[in-house]
Amino acid sequence: MRQNPARRVALLDAAIEVLAREGARGLTLRALDTEAAVPTGTASNYFTNRADMLGQIMGRTRERLTPDPSDVAKDLEAEPSHELVKTFMRGIVERMRADRSSHLAMLELRLMATRNPELHAELTRFFSAEMEGNISFHLDHGLPGDGTGMVLLYMAMSGLMLDELTLPGLLAPHRPERLIDEMVTRLLL
Repeated sequence: MRQNPARRVALLDAAIEVLAREGARGLTLRALDTEAAVPTGTASNYFTNRADMLGQIMGRTRERLTPDPSDVAKDLEAEPSHELVKTFMRGIVERMRADRSSHLAMLELRLMATRNPELHAELTRFFSAEMEGNISFHLDHGLPGDGTGMVLLYMAMSGLMLDELTLPGLLAPHRPERLIDEMVTRLLL
């Protein structure tokens, strides 16, 4: 397997775009080669099989959606408060809006996982680690609420983001940013 990191990233970014735009059926090695503008057959040198490719896509979406550590450090200079949690939640929505493809690709992977036990297990591990990391971050930084409140906030934010991704404008009359403020205040007592 080739080890050109820049080309691997280009292929993974192409995979995210194809998966978001065309769904699982459109995610072929040839489609990746075309989307990444690389010679035909290149993608087959970077992924041992489809499961390997899907696992790498999950990792790449995490890289694309993780906030800049310096931005997080700057935000953490503020006192732990509901306002700080609201800032973090608004940041999640801003990143979702800026990189819809990564979120849509992950939604597509979730749908695929309902029919693929291996992918289901991998996604469960992936999201469990993400959730545990988020709960630990929250508690370690003394933010309001507890682990259960964070899980409830995760569920509420997931619903908000699903609507924003799939039915843009549905929540506009309710002002999503205001909804975020209410979720944080009500769920993190």
